[in-house]
Amino acid sequence: MLGEGADTARLTLADVGEDGLLSVIFPLLPGGPGVLIGPGDDTALLSTPGGSVLATTDAMVRGRDWLDEWSTGADVGAKTVAQNVADIAAMGGVPTGLLVTLIADPGTSLAWVRDFIQGLATAAVEAGVPVLGGDLSSAPGGVLVVSVTALGSCQDREPVRRSGARVGDVLAVCGSLGHSAAGLLLLQRGRGELAPGLVAYHLRPRPPHEQGPVAAQAGASAMLDISDGLGRDAGRMARASGVRIQLDEALLGPDVAQLRAVVSEDDAWRCVSEGGEEHSLLACFPSGTELPTGWRKIGGVLEGSGVLLRGRLVRGGGWDHFGG
Repeated sequence: MLGEGADTARLTLADVGEDGLLSVIFPLLPGGPGVLIGPGDDTALLSTPGGSVLATTDAMVRGRDWLDEWSTGADVGAKTVAQNVADIAAMGGVPTGLLVTLIADPGTSLAWVRDFIQGLATAAVEAGVPVLGGDLSSAPGGVLVVSVTALGSCQDREPVRRSGARVGDVLAVCGSLGHSAAGLLLLQRGRGELAPGLVAYHLRPRPPHEQGPVAAQAGASAMLDISDGLGRDAGRMARASGVRIQLDEALLGPDVAQLRAVVSEDDAWRCVSEGGEEHSLLACFPSGTELPTGWRKIGGVLEGSGVLLRGRLVRGGGWDHFGG
């Protein structure tokens, strides 16, 4: 255990050990009214009045999913929460609990881990979701992996799956398009000062998670979050639903225009149509449905297969974990 007032600035995980690390982490984790038993026992105990539970997980690897030159520990913590609550929202659910795993080189600084947990905890509080516990493990030198598993509830509604789109549906989005990708592009080019807001969005996406249940209540027929790019994720929806999705060039024009001040026209289109880690919500609604506030039409659902944009089928693009 770390004593009161202990100087942790230069300590590593090897210095404090597992119990010392947990003594730092536990006080930072937010609880919630549905948590019957929180961190500290072999498992947490969570009340599930609805009788069914949504479950999802996302992992991040240093050097692959983030670079320390750009991202702080708090950035990484916030992003792991954003990824997971967006997945829960995409099913029309609300998050009810998070489980956090940290796999770290023992030489990792305690300060980085504290920063990570504080960023994660702040994002969890903002999303209204408690942290239930998690796991720790050591790793070879230089390796740092974080993972969050989110649990959620549909609150007695049917989940909105990606396979429900039907011919004639309206395709709509809630949230931004291309902001994370444009922020990453600026960082890669050393020009982040041109648009600090875009860089900030890449480092800490802000998915409109509260809009998932709103879309479900409004009758959304299919939904997912844009994690790997608009074209790629719309393609997944089209494939699961057995339809073709048409993206409307004119309706996407304002999204492209927002980025043209800091990147080229071609780059802006690529960011909007292929950019990942946006975590905005993409959904289909039956024709004639009044779109909820905050949602806007960007296309429609046709007979056929694939995704059509600017008269061409979208092929490739977006993020692939194992792609070249």
